[in-house]
Amino acid sequence: MIVAGIGRSAGATGAEIGALVALVAQGRGLDALACLEMRAGQLRAVAQELGLPLLLLAAPALRGVATPSHSARIMAVYGTGSVAEACALLAAGTGARIITARQISNARQATCALAEGRGI
Repeated sequence: MIVAGIGRSAGATGAEIGALVALVAQGRGLDALACLEMRAGQLRAVAQELGLPLLLLAAPALRGVATPSHSARIMAVYGTGSVAEACALLAAGTGARIITARQISNARQATCALAEGRGI
């Protein structure tokens, strides 16, 4: 199962997120998108447009998830180095590993990472 984890600010647009997911996926077949439940907003439309389920995670679930990328600000707020990577890892399930590290959108309002695992 390949999951695109998304981190986003309140100012991120659906178009920005969709373009970032396409860039990061690079033609890989995605099985789902994942994000914080409090940031689902425009992601519902992006997931629907892509024909993918949107997996929502509670912020406390991210605490302690080890990620290759590290943002001090994100660590202070969520207890993990990258929201996108942590969401991807948790949603990809058992044995999950990052296959594409966090990338940042051109407008710097969204991040996306891919993880592969055996599912939840």
